[in-house]
Amino acid sequence: MEHETPSAQPLPQDNASSATHTTDERLVELALTGDVASLDTLLRRHQAWLYNVALRMLQQPQDAEEATQESLLKIVTHLSTFRGDSAFSTWAYRIAFNLLLDRKRSRPEIAVQGFDCYADYLAHASDEDLGAEHGSAPERHLLVEEAKLSCMMGMLLCLDRQQRLVFVLGEVFEVNDTVGSQVLDISKDNFRQLLSRARKDLSAFMQDRCGLVNPRNPCRCARKTRAFVRDGVVDPKQLVFARTHYIRIKDISIQGRNAFDRLVGDTNTALYRDHPFVEAPDLVAGLRQTLASDGFQSLLHIN
Repeated sequence: MEHETPSAQPLPQDNASSATHTTDERLVELALTGDVASLDTLLRRHQAWLYNVALRMLQQPQDAEEATQESLLKIVTHLSTFRGDSAFSTWAYRIAFNLLLDRKRSRPEIAVQGFDCYADYLAHASDEDLGAEHGSAPERHLLVEEAKLSCMMGMLLCLDRQQRLVFVLGEVFEVNDTVGSQVLDISKDNFRQLLSRARKDLSAFMQDRCGLVNPRNPCRCARKTRAFVRDGVVDPKQLVFARTHYIRIKDISIQGRNAFDRLVGDTNTALYRDHPFVEAPDLVAGLRQTLASDGFQSLLHIN
């Protein structure tokens, strides 16, 4: 089945206006006058990024959808408090990421209790080849790709939530320390330190165990896929990351975003930028009923 390539707008950036682009800040002004279309455009501009960050934090599509919709709703209900002291995206993402950090732990987060726990699981996951019962060769290839991406995502769960969020922003989406510190409301030094520690911890783990990084390591994605399917890590009927057609994070994370000066990572953790930018569900459409039932004008003035 061919999947559409998701559209993505930048993470927090310099919102310089042009003849063909309406800035976030202008959309906020229009939304606050009751322009529903402008609000719709504003939220759609950011929902894919918020969803992709949430997915990497919570690792369950349903949890990521709920977290993203909750974030969008809170952004809407606090829209009248936006004063323009920072870019709208910085203000909005701070709201969303605070909600993520405070959210109840997801099932995958509960299951993975650190690097030792994850290493133990991989060591005991049986090594087996996928059989014909898992479909044709192309279908088995997609399952192995899903296992590879899911395994790397699982490694992120070994980091605590703040470290994980810093890594996702700074390494996966290549946010610089200026923007990252503003969004997370921490100092630039703290952001750099957290990112450096997360990189070192993940790199050490991958160097010791991952066959993608070190060919001498015994762990191989194709040999672990059957165990991942059996243990529910990979669902053959609902692949989350593996797609026949997708846009890679590294293809969209830097180009055209002059507010992001790349923080160069090592080749191990840079593998995360080859992961797909996952198509987000239409969560903005789901908010329309809430907007209609609660009254658009009154909703915008809830503080």
